[in-house]
Amino acid sequence: MFPKAALTSVLLLAMSVAATPVAVRDTLVTLPFAKQINSTGSGHIVQQDRARVQQLVAKYSTASSGLQADAASISVTNQAVSYVASVGVGSPATQYSLIVDTGSSNTWIGADKTYAKTTTSTSTGKSVSVSYGSGSFSGTEYTDTVTLGTGLVITKQSIGVASRATGFSGVDGILGIGPVDLTEDTVSGTSTVPTVTDNLLTQGTISSKVVGVSFAPTTSESTANGELTFGGTDSSKYTGSITYTSLTGTSPASAYWGINQALTYGSTTISASTAGIVDTGTTLLYIASDAFSKYAKATGAVYDSSTGLYSITSAQYSALQTLNFSIGGATFGLTANAQIWPRSLNTYIGGSSSKIYLIVNDIGTNTGEGLDFIDGQVFLERFYTVFDSTNNRFGIATTSSTTATSN
Repeated sequence: MFPKAALTSVLLLAMSVAATPVAVRDTLVTLPFAKQINSTGSGHIVQQDRARVQQLVAKYSTASSGLQADAASISVTNQAVSYVASVGVGSPATQYSLIVDTGSSNTWIGADKTYAKTTTSTSTGKSVSVSYGSGSFSGTEYTDTVTLGTGLVITKQSIGVASRATGFSGVDGILGIGPVDLTEDTVSGTSTVPTVTDNLLTQGTISSKVVGVSFAPTTSESTANGELTFGGTDSSKYTGSITYTSLTGTSPASAYWGINQALTYGSTTISASTAGIVDTGTTLLYIASDAFSKYAKATGAVYDSSTGLYSITSAQYSALQTLNFSIGGATFGLTANAQIWPRSLNTYIGGSSSKIYLIVNDIGTNTGEGLDFIDGQVFLERFYTVFDSTNNRFGIATTSSTTATSN
């Protein structure tokens, strides 16, 4: 996912977990969390993200031309670059720190911590390999018991055990919660591999294939502030009601958690309705080059070579207007504060503590390519989102963080 040099230059946090095997909308349990910091320094998150974008598009490049139930939750931690969940594998379980990724669907371990085999570990003898653009892994498929939090137990879950992993540091692998079709051709002799969400459903732990995602902006390197809710939504995490929209039919966005959205900056149209994806594995917010050109002109932003981000002055920040997203017939706005990188974390990405950096960036291609935007982590931090495979739809709602001024 991310280059080793970049990940070692940013904070890496362990995370707390919270789970029960029953409806968590009324009963949520949060356990203590721990943190670790590797080092500070320059981490070019735009380079990491763009390598991911190129891989997401390339995976389905041939297609681009024609192509509230019972629920339970686990917590995730905002690393400033990735979201990492503590996942147990085996019996007794060994805990692994896995990147939460809606843009891929294989679950695998072994990047840092070696796989600990137990009586529930069974090798299928099949090879497994996945590329993420700025990282990859290959190894052997096992089936094993996987524990999410303290109560969500999956038996005989397919996991990849890495014999080689590049581009990962400070994490043990990935928890893939994207569409199951993304596992196609990743395991030898196998069409697709059931994801953790698939198996939670088929094993009767949850009654619908839904993942609710709650993140929040952070100005600290030590905040456990996220939650994944499997099987439903957590009403304590959002305000108002959830707006749902059908998933896009436009390729290659349709292969992922793809939706259609339009953008306006204040009263200025930035982009008409077009297809893109919502992705926990991408740090920033990316929009098509022609749309970004309008946004940069309207904000007065200038390119900052040390970070790959665009910066604005204090006066320009004061004049920032809301960036509005039209999704499913409703409007969701990123306020001025939501459009900037947390200033207290500037140095973690190689920036200057005195500058103001925008979290909106250029995806690198003009509108019409079939994947014209990526609503990444910085977007997800301001809203509650729902990835509903059962009904083939995406949901979004406001939260107490939508208009927060923490950055």
